[in-house]
Amino acid sequence: MTLADERLKELDNPSLTPTERVLLRCSVAADLIHAGQYEAAREALGELWQGIGERPNVEGLNERTAAEVLLQVGTLSSWIGASQQAKGAQETAKDLISESASLFESLGEFNRAAAARADLALCYWREGAYDEARVMLEEAAARIIGDVELKAKTVLRLVVVEASAGRYSDALRIFTNATPLFEESTSHALKGGFHNELAIILRRLGTAEHRQDYFDRAIIEYTAAVYHFEQARHERYVARIENNLAFLLYKLGRYRDAHKHLDRAQMIFTRLKDAGSLAEVDETRARVLVAEHKYREANRILAGIIQTFEKGGESALLADALTLQGVVWARLRVFENSADILRRASEMAKSVGALTSAGQASLALVEEHGARHVLPASELYEAYQRADRLLKDTQDPEDIARLRACARIIMRRLAGMHLRDKNFSFYGAVHELEAKLLEQALAEAKGSVTKAARLLGVPHQTVTTMLRTRHKRLAGKRTPAKKRLRSIIKDPE
Repeated sequence: MTLADERLKELDNPSLTPTERVLLRCSVAADLIHAGQYEAAREALGELWQGIGERPNVEGLNERTAAEVLLQVGTLSSWIGASQQAKGAQETAKDLISESASLFESLGEFNRAAAARADLALCYWREGAYDEARVMLEEAAARIIGDVELKAKTVLRLVVVEASAGRYSDALRIFTNATPLFEESTSHALKGGFHNELAIILRRLGTAEHRQDYFDRAIIEYTAAVYHFEQARHERYVARIENNLAFLLYKLGRYRDAHKHLDRAQMIFTRLKDAGSLAEVDETRARVLVAEHKYREANRILAGIIQTFEKGGESALLADALTLQGVVWARLRVFENSADILRRASEMAKSVGALTSAGQASLALVEEHGARHVLPASELYEAYQRADRLLKDTQDPEDIARLRACARIIMRRLAGMHLRDKNFSFYGAVHELEAKLLEQALAEAKGSVTKAARLLGVPHQTVTTMLRTRHKRLAGKRTPAKKRLRSIIKDPE
């Protein structure tokens, strides 16, 4: 019998009031959620749990108890929703948790309100809205008084958000200032989270400074994280560390070792029936396969990943998977589809506030298509400018290096084709110049085909034919064709 089971046996105590029974269920559920045992938490809530995002019946409960019920149901909805990739789960979870936070604040229970705000921030983080999540966590941490565990937990989540946004220097600064909090904590789960995030930061800094010793330290930190999560019996986090370690080994070129750790993570998440986390493991495996030039196998895996993320509505993760798919399709020489999916990935990520992911998708468009002369130089230049804007605050050395490399690609394209270019073809050069002049003419003519033709010195029909055939991409830049009236004079019979 587990400790949770023993605590729930107290429900048999006839002296407990209805309010005390509800609070006991919430307390046990909160501990189980913290340990990653979401199904057990659902069972602990009993009749309070009506389903993911479903509002619990709080009629007859005082405001403090109702707030606690709303918080635990909302938080569990967010976690299970992410695990099962349930559509709309984060939105409904946000509604429940927001109501809980407001109730706690009205009662003057500011620590509980801060805890609710920290859980609310995770919902925004899962959607890729890093700025909103950051603000909520900073405000929550500032309002916590006297609760070391809660403050450490909130700070850890802030570090996760900063790392997700590529702000590694800020994440390290926060960690350095908060180290005493984690040293004081007795929670294995918190200590495991500390070591995991520190490992992620060390990996990034190792890349930036070309420090092998940082990579070695990162492996040690991951190992420490696994130990603490095993002590906390937090299987999900053990599997996530295995995935993170596999990602590091992939970056170091140790692909065989990476696959071994991915196998372990996959086994755990399969047993837990955690579809969302399984998709994240599969995405890491797809990256390893791309590095091994096994593009068809990576493409097969990505199809399932994208379907899972689309179902769950996790737009930031979906955008990253679509970006990888765009890269794979380019390597498989499916160029048009590749460019389309990379454009979609960038727009999707930007729409939810995942600016780093949006910028990385635009960089991938330049990297995969910049030297092929399939896309016009003007579009590639716009893609680079967009990436530069989106990544202006990045602290990720890989992103900075990619920006510089893409700048060189753009400069070569803007310089025009040369006979000794690797992908040079006479007809390709003519096609590119024709597209450039046609686009300029349409822009100056404000979409009028007749005026554009006059500027180019060619018949109206020639421009129309070009837009219908070899320059379909520019068709959207013309004004809609006007339907000509048919003559009312009949031809003689």
